[in-house]
Amino acid sequence: MFDDPNEIPTRIGFLLVNNFSMMAFASAVEPLRSANRMANETLYEWRVYSVDGRPVSASNGIEVVPDGPMAQLDREKVVAVVAGIDVQKFEDERVLGFLRRASRQGRAVGALCTGSHVLAKAGLLDDRRCTIHWENLGGFTEEFPEIEVSSDLYEIDRDRFTCSGGTASLDMMLHLIGRQHGQTLANQVSEQFIHDRIREPHDHQRMELRARIGVSHPKLISVISEMEANLEEPLTQTDLAERAGLSTRQLERLFRKYLNATPTRYYLTLRLQRARQLLTQTSMSILSVALACGFVSASHFSKCYRECFGRTPRAERAIGGVTGSARIALIADELPVLAGQA
Repeated sequence: MFDDPNEIPTRIGFLLVNNFSMMAFASAVEPLRSANRMANETLYEWRVYSVDGRPVSASNGIEVVPDGPMAQLDREKVVAVVAGIDVQKFEDERVLGFLRRASRQGRAVGALCTGSHVLAKAGLLDDRRCTIHWENLGGFTEEFPEIEVSSDLYEIDRDRFTCSGGTASLDMMLHLIGRQHGQTLANQVSEQFIHDRIREPHDHQRMELRARIGVSHPKLISVISEMEANLEEPLTQTDLAERAGLSTRQLERLFRKYLNATPTRYYLTLRLQRARQLLTQTSMSILSVALACGFVSASHFSKCYRECFGRTPRAERAIGGVTGSARIALIADELPVLAGQA
């Protein structure tokens, strides 16, 4: 895949799934266009497909008119599934069967953003290393525990390629262009997009913790890192303090000063945010979600969840009727204030 510089043009078919990520899609296509322009020849050709050939809506509501139905994807050497919000609800055996056939025919099959979930359902990530958007990582791990999934920017494992979405598509395509046609061309394309550094596959998806929370105190960063790494089996406040070389009183003061929350409340909020992801992205039972987030019973979990989000876990599942950007906006509006709630 993308290895033979003499195989020109390389033909790529993008299969769009409803609510796909426009950013991930555009970030994959634009480097190919620019590579052709910089090289002054057609190194890449691409076509866009949907299951039935009808227009497909991105998660931002913009419809894309495809070049044809999925059946015509047989002409492409490389197949890339582009997904986005609510991919865990995707159930279409026609697509899964098509992807399996494409793999058996020796074609490279990959995914952008949450498209990894579709490949996993098709059984195409067994014995392959993959990645997925960080927000979906927890749910993916719970649903496909046998698959090796990383939090890296993108993964290329033999005839499979996956990326975490967003601008990671740009870095992955630049990497593949460089591999096939040389780093000079990849750098020229990168400059066209004011992209000053082509990130490596194993770069992390998320911002550093200190940038995410807007705090640089090293001991506080250390404690929150421990919290994020231990959601299923929460550490006690005493354990957290000892690992950071603090007293429990010092720990309390740090959280009050920088985050306007107690350590206990902040930790609980992290666990509940993880629970929310599992509720909306997996079919796990409410009890299983509770246990995966460090709660000893479904009733205690439900009580804490309702106090934090204003609805029960069961009601959260019902919000599945509010889809796409509307639900994401609803969640995003709430998150900044949760940790500070008493």
